[in-house]
Amino acid sequence: MRKALLIIDLQNDYFPQGKFPLWNTEATLSNILEAIKICKDKNYPIVHIQHIADPNLGLAPFFIKDSDGVQIVPEILEAAPNAPIVVKTYADGFVKTNLNEVLEKLDVDELLVCGMMTQNCVTHTSISNKKTKNYKTSILTDACTSVSEPIHLIGLAATLTWDVSLISYKDI
Repeated sequence: MRKALLIIDLQNDYFPQGKFPLWNTEATLSNILEAIKICKDKNYPIVHIQHIADPNLGLAPFFIKDSDGVQIVPEILEAAPNAPIVVKTYADGFVKTNLNEVLEKLDVDELLVCGMMTQNCVTHTSISNKKTKNYKTSILTDACTSVSEPIHLIGLAATLTWDVSLISYKDI
C-alpha cells in the first residue's frame, strides 16, 4: 500500500492572529511538522488541501480569497514545498476538487489525514472517500484540532462507524 499525508486547512485564519483561532493550534502544528518529516523519510507523498471561501455560496467570515488568513501557514509550506495544493470550497476535500485525480497520479491507496476542524473538514474528507474510491484511511488524532477539545473528540468518535482508523502521528 502507498500512503499519502493529507494536510487539511493549515491556514492562517485558524491561528491566534487569524479570524477564527482554534484550540491547541501550536501543538497541532508541531505534530503535523513531525508527521511531514516521517512521511518524507518514508517517501510518502504529501498533499496540501486549502479552503478558499466561494462568495457564491454566501458571505464567509474567513478564508477570503487573496487575504493573509487564507494562506497556508508558512512553516507547513516550507516543510513540504513541492506538495501539490488542492483547493476546496466545501468541508469535504473530495467535493468538486481534483483530489481524487491527484491521489491516483501519486498511486495512493491509503490516506493519513490531519489538519484543522476535526469534526468538519477532517472527518468529512475522511469518510467521503468511501464514495469516491475506497482508500484505507487513518486520522492522525494528535495532528488535528477544532474549536475545543470536546468538539475535537466528538469528531473523532463519529468517524469510527465509517471504518476510519484513529492513530497517532508517531505510528505512521
